[in-house]
Amino acid sequence: MQASRARLFKEYKEVQREKSADPDIQLICDDSNIFKWTALIKGPSETPYEAGVFQLAFAIPEQYPLLPPQTGEICLDILKNAWSPAWTLQSVCRAIIALMAHPEPDSPLNCDSGNLLRSGDIRGFQSMARMYTRLAAMPKKG
Repeated sequence: MQASRARLFKEYKEVQREKSADPDIQLICDDSNIFKWTALIKGPSETPYEAGVFQLAFAIPEQYPLLPPQTGEICLDILKNAWSPAWTLQSVCRAIIALMAHPEPDSPLNCDSGNLLRSGDIRGFQSMARMYTRLAAMPKKG
């Protein structure tokens, strides 16, 4: 556990030092628990996720970086069988942005989206993704 704590402190320092280096990602460490982080990820431009800000909760296992962070339901190989201790929380967020820009129809979180992509209905997929972005990742107009 000491090694994982040291690694997370190192990542925390890097995030603090390079805050303006990556304007698409904001990583926030829980004040009372270094094993809990939140990421705010801006949707990639020229995608249906553009203008959305997506909140992601990381639960970091005590064996990190030997084991990947837990993120809930994201279907991403680096969070499963392709994890490497070389990955950081920042690089995981980058990979998620890449997945948003280039969705994988064979391993979708949302089956309807996967079906639309597999059938070639890009317009339908983009419409659905924009709708979910508006509902879940954009500020509510008062």
